[in-house]
Amino acid sequence: MVTINRKVIDISHLNNVTSWSAIKSAGIIGVIHKATEGMTFVDNLYTTRKPHAIAAGLKWGAYHFCNGSNVQRQVDNFLSVTGEDPDILYAIDWEDVAGNTMNLDEVRQILTLIEARIGIGRCVIYSGNTAKEALGSRKDSFLGSYRLWLAQYSETPVPQASWSRPWLWQYSDGSAGPMPHSVPGVDAADMNHWGGTDQQLMDQWSGKAVVPPPTATVPPTITITVDPPNSARVVIKGGLISSFLLVTTLALNQHQDMSCGQLGGYVSRFGRDRIITEAIRHGVPRDKILSKLRSCKL
Repeated sequence: MVTINRKVIDISHLNNVTSWSAIKSAGIIGVIHKATEGMTFVDNLYTTRKPHAIAAGLKWGAYHFCNGSNVQRQVDNFLSVTGEDPDILYAIDWEDVAGNTMNLDEVRQILTLIEARIGIGRCVIYSGNTAKEALGSRKDSFLGSYRLWLAQYSETPVPQASWSRPWLWQYSDGSAGPMPHSVPGVDAADMNHWGGTDQQLMDQWSGKAVVPPPTATVPPTITITVDPPNSARVVIKGGLISSFLLVTTLALNQHQDMSCGQLGGYVSRFGRDRIITEAIRHGVPRDKILSKLRSCKL
């Protein structure tokens, strides 16, 4: 049984908000609001509520309710409302829709298309039984590389096998599931448990790492020592070529020999987005590099 740490609510135009400051004072860190559904539906309160929530000191997120219609048009609908914002959380809501549920291939496609515009590693997958039924007991490394926002109204969250644990857990719809079921300032919102500290939630919210300002670098010094007849030793110091050494190490060792401290140093120097881009460009599978970064809390 998990001790509930209620830190996020998710809402739509169906929920009545009376006080953003009361929501914030109740200990809520973030609000995830429905933005769109399918190819054409737009939640008419998403845009008007966003600045008020942010002004109250709340983190803001957007979700798209998926169905089986044209994927590109769903992406266009979603991002036409949210824009490409570096500070908000983006989520796809993948659940059963009578006769029109998004299938696995379409889920992979919508994630890829959204992240092509907002940045790799930023989307969150919201799902519960839909993902479990679609995947069964098998592990999907592609989907498992994304943060899971699990919908499950029971005492303990149990994710599908592709995830070791949920990133965020929707434990109640405001009536079913563990307590508490409510938050001052809004009626009948969905309640979400966060398993870390407030600061960790804020740091991870948008999925986009803070990239430090660039620092001056000197050209690399390369020393090659030949030991006849069959060996040579190469030593490279300094310069941006270090990023290439990182991805080479990741590719050769499959993340096994790269400590979190080492990886954290590279992320601090080059930025998370560049590390991901370079790793993929040099042949490291996307799910492996994202899995390593998340296991290191980077």
